[in-house]
Amino acid sequence: MKDKLFILFQYIVPQHLLSRAVGRLAECTNSRIKNWIIQRFIKQFNVDMSEAERQQPEQFINFNDFFTRALKEGARPIAEGEDVLVSPADGAISEMGTLQYGRILQAKGHSYSAVSLLGGCTERAKPFINGEFATIYLSPKDYHRVHMPVAGALKEAYYVPGDLFSVNQTTANNVDSLFARNERLVCLFETERGPMAMVLVGAMIVAGIETVWSGQVAPLKKEAMKLFSTEADAPLLLEKGAEMGRFKLGSTVILLYPEGVINWRDHLAAGAPVKMGEVIAHQTES
Repeated sequence: MKDKLFILFQYIVPQHLLSRAVGRLAECTNSRIKNWIIQRFIKQFNVDMSEAERQQPEQFINFNDFFTRALKEGARPIAEGEDVLVSPADGAISEMGTLQYGRILQAKGHSYSAVSLLGGCTERAKPFINGEFATIYLSPKDYHRVHMPVAGALKEAYYVPGDLFSVNQTTANNVDSLFARNERLVCLFETERGPMAMVLVGAMIVAGIETVWSGQVAPLKKEAMKLFSTEADAPLLLEKGAEMGRFKLGSTVILLYPEGVINWRDHLAAGAPVKMGEVIAHQTES
């Protein structure tokens, strides 16, 4: 009954209005208000501030500044090796594995298409139809910057409008095509082993998604919006481990790879914790 009420709330609440209101509060610079919010958040979610460059609430401009905080130098070493694929974020594996006839596993009994995830374009999804995927959920206590799993050249980035359902195991189990219906940022890269897609999925009360090349992704557009393309923009190369974006309040990152390019590490499965920079897959020899 509790889960049913939670899902019903997701459908009836004004998702975008609530999320943007929280976003405005997260930008508040009043020292008493923002310090109190940060202190409560750290206590509520047991945030490990010992890893952060700045550790006291008074050192942050506002809540968003705290939430997207940088870590100390060396806190997340990037695994070495040309054949190594590293986790793009701190979090936990929601699901991972092989696409089945172009469909991505969301949770038991639920899947969605790669075409819909990537905004409805069959050509963009074609390289990944029989490929590999990993869905990484970032909880409130996690480090919320997103980094490159391998070196790559950005080919295209575009915003896809959508809903703002909460992203957690309850909604994954109950909301059809959750990740393909929520607001999201799709980034397509070319790597030494071919194409790679990184999708940053928005969620309820996520105040925004940023990238290192275009800043904040406009959240209230009603139509898809291209943010980068090699036809109009200068080439952008990002090294393995380099920051590519960040969440203002947490959500989910989805990786897509073509068939036969990578093998996920055997010990990883749904629910497994991961840290940014640690090995999650090895590229195949072929």
